[in-house]
Amino acid sequence: MSLPDALRPSHAYVPGQNARHPEDWFDHIKSSVMPDVAVQDTQAWQIGLAYLHAGYFWECHEVLEAVWLSLPDPSAERDMTQAIIQLANARLKVKMNRPKATLRLCYIVDELLRSHSGSILGIPVEDVTRWTNELRIQLK
Repeated sequence: MSLPDALRPSHAYVPGQNARHPEDWFDHIKSSVMPDVAVQDTQAWQIGLAYLHAGYFWECHEVLEAVWLSLPDPSAERDMTQAIIQLANARLKVKMNRPKATLRLCYIVDELLRSHSGSILGIPVEDVTRWTNELRIQLK
């Protein structure tokens, strides 16, 4: 899903570098997570991924946390959601010039997906592994 202009934040929040979004800015997106709706069909999941790919890493985490909280623990879906959240957090740490934190978060992503294969919530595990490895290479 591409990021609709109406849901595009005015800026990508980076702690310590710019202003945080209003506290309720993402509530309408997070409210799409409901028990009778498949997670991958929610606006929160789709916009969360769009935020990840558009460079809105803090925003991705903010929205996908509602998805993560709704999923059974343990489950492959919860692990994938947490892996995407941690990947977004790792990318945010790059912007914050925190390479050690970035590498620690990449390790967490690896651990979350270590026992999984195939596709979870429409995302191939191999893609997330590749994105994580690309981030490590970027740090060198």
